[in-house]
Amino acid sequence: MPLCFRCSSSFVMSSQRIKTPCVGLCSTVYGDLVCRGCKRFHHEVVNWNLYGEEEKRAVLLRLESLLVQVMAAKLEVFDPALLRQQLEQRQIRFAPQQSPYCWAYLLIARGARQIQQLDAYGIVLLPEFRDRSLPELRDAIDREYFLLSEAHYQRYIAPRFLVEGVESRV
Repeated sequence: MPLCFRCSSSFVMSSQRIKTPCVGLCSTVYGDLVCRGCKRFHHEVVNWNLYGEEEKRAVLLRLESLLVQVMAAKLEVFDPALLRQQLEQRQIRFAPQQSPYCWAYLLIARGARQIQQLDAYGIVLLPEFRDRSLPELRDAIDREYFLLSEAHYQRYIAPRFLVEGVESRV
C-alpha cells in the first residue's frame, strides 16, 4: 500500500480510495501557494476531496518525482533490499512500489537523530554532503523539496506569459 512520504499516511493506488497526503502542517491556510508540509499546491489541498482517482494519482506521482530528484542529488541507495529490510525491522511504513529514494527520505525524516552509520541502511551520502549531520541534511532536503515544488508551480501552474498572451489577443 503506498504511503505519503512525509507522514506515512497510507493512500491506496488500487480500486480503493486514495487518502490525502496531508501531514498536518498546512501552510496554505496562511496564504502559501504551495504547502510547506505536503508540498501540494493550494488548489490541490482545497479541492482534494473533489478530485477523481486519476487526478490524485497525478499529484502523488509529481510529488514522488520531485522528492526523488532532490534525494538522488544528495545520496545513493546502493542496496534497496537492505534499506527495505531496515525499514521493516524499524516498523517505518513505506510504499514498496515507490522509489527507494522515497524510502531513504522516510528513514532520514524519522531517524536523523538516531542513525549513526547510514551505509548500514544501504545508503551512502554523496561526497559533497558527507560533512553534514543527518538533521541538517533532512532540513536541507525538505527546503529543497519545497523550493522545487514552488518552482514547479510557478513554471507550470501560474506562468504569467500564458495569461499575458491571452490578454494581449483579446
